[in-house]
Amino acid sequence: MEPKPFELGLYTFVENTPDPFTGQTQDPMRRLRDLLETAELADQLGLDVFAVGEHHRVEFIASAPAVILGSIAERTKHIRLSSAVTVLSSDDPVRVFQAFATLDLLSSGRAEIMAGRGSFIESFPLFGYDLDDYGELFEEKLDLLLKIRDQERVTWSGHHRAALHDQPIYPRPVQNPLPIWVAVGGTPESAVRAATLGLPMALGIIGGMPERFAPLFDLYREYARRAGHDPAAIPSSINSHGFLADDPKEALDLSYATSSVLMNRIGRERGWPPQSRAQYDADATLRGAKFVGNPEQVIEKILFQHQIFGHQRFLLQMSVGTLPHAKVMRAIELFGTEVAPVVRKEIG
Repeated sequence: MEPKPFELGLYTFVENTPDPFTGQTQDPMRRLRDLLETAELADQLGLDVFAVGEHHRVEFIASAPAVILGSIAERTKHIRLSSAVTVLSSDDPVRVFQAFATLDLLSSGRAEIMAGRGSFIESFPLFGYDLDDYGELFEEKLDLLLKIRDQERVTWSGHHRAALHDQPIYPRPVQNPLPIWVAVGGTPESAVRAATLGLPMALGIIGGMPERFAPLFDLYREYARRAGHDPAAIPSSINSHGFLADDPKEALDLSYATSSVLMNRIGRERGWPPQSRAQYDADATLRGAKFVGNPEQVIEKILFQHQIFGHQRFLLQMSVGTLPHAKVMRAIELFGTEVAPVVRKEIG
């Protein structure tokens, strides 16, 4: 079997934080219109994936990713449409499947689900779940989601949701099976779960040296083998923060100014120290986590990490904080026209 080409794409949480230069927060309608323009451009440039995350905080507009992706589906032709992530622990697997099966129909078979436990906890009290059940909720709901995907009529029982008895679930998607990825934040247990189920793994790396995550990929592939799956047939992804500009200094200046507003706000809640500019610049070097710079630097970093992980997909989050829309569009243009062709050729 001929290997699939290396995939490149974008993901966003649709941040809507104050502009660090003006202090103003963008009108939410304008922010969503800008988002649709970025997705259209990514599709026109031939990028492979556009993903929308789920958050329930004032800094983000993306509390309903499937709705946003449905609008994107009508404006695009080829690009795959994914969540990044669906917080499955606090959602209902039946409704998740129905929403993304509908998206799959609207997009002529381009939908994906990226399921995760969630790195933020706001959705748990919002939807009436106990954080003490954090891990058990995800495991049980992922089991149900996979059963719904694989069977039109479902019989299932668990502890955190009413049982289903030979219940038909519609609509059914174009793709059979509908792709389901497991988002992993770095814990071995999450990698083992994805591997045992034979599901693609999307690893988020937003800090630290990439080499320290290599054992996680070794573990993932080993447990896939143990479960009877061919690791070479299961794709994996790296999801990271970054930003591109023609001038590397402009990329660093802009992205630091905007991301520091959001990340330091979240850091205060979690007890993290503020990130200095020197730390940010170091994280943008070859062995750091952030893909910030000109196209040549980003190409070098993607290829460097591919040597470490052997992954099949790379997704970049550019909008970490509110960036000027024209600058984001230029960054996507650079990613699609200069980075993607070189990376595909080198890896292919």
